[in-house]
Amino acid sequence: MERPAAEVAAHIAGCLIWYTSDLAAGRTELSTVDISVKPDASPPHLVRTIEVWAGVLGAVADSASADQRGWHPWGIADPAGFVAMACDELLVHTADTGSAWNASFEPDPALAAATLHRLFPWAPSDTDPWRALLWANGRVALPGLPKLERWRWHCAPLAEWDGVPPVEPSLPGLSRPR
Repeated sequence: MERPAAEVAAHIAGCLIWYTSDLAAGRTELSTVDISVKPDASPPHLVRTIEVWAGVLGAVADSASADQRGWHPWGIADPAGFVAMACDELLVHTADTGSAWNASFEPDPALAAATLHRLFPWAPSDTDPWRALLWANGRVALPGLPKLERWRWHCAPLAEWDGVPPVEPSLPGLSRPR
């Protein structure tokens, strides 16, 4: 089911806020606040919210030490992991919105490749990185690889990846963005 563009924009902004909070809060889940972005805000305000929180996340990540970690439902991420998750949200959901409006979106191949390799190290590396990123997020099939019904990224440092693609866990009651 496709969500209206305003809901998608609010989701992206909410993810950026959570990622910033989680990185700043450290290894323990910060469950004392409810964070939401108003999907009924005007499109310019939603875009501005995304811009602001992308900048805040960038500033927090830049000021963090490389070994700083933050809680995320799919792993204890480092600053690079949070930035990669933010890039994934921005890229994939921009494509989702463009698709709903019959508009194409093609990100910079280097950004797509960096995001893909940081979050999905098991993804095919012998194909277009943007198509592979869409595949890793369950959006498209690739030659010889079906569209994924369930997917999950690896947000902890790559040195901690065990070489096995993770499967999305059941997260009952998860009320916040991933």
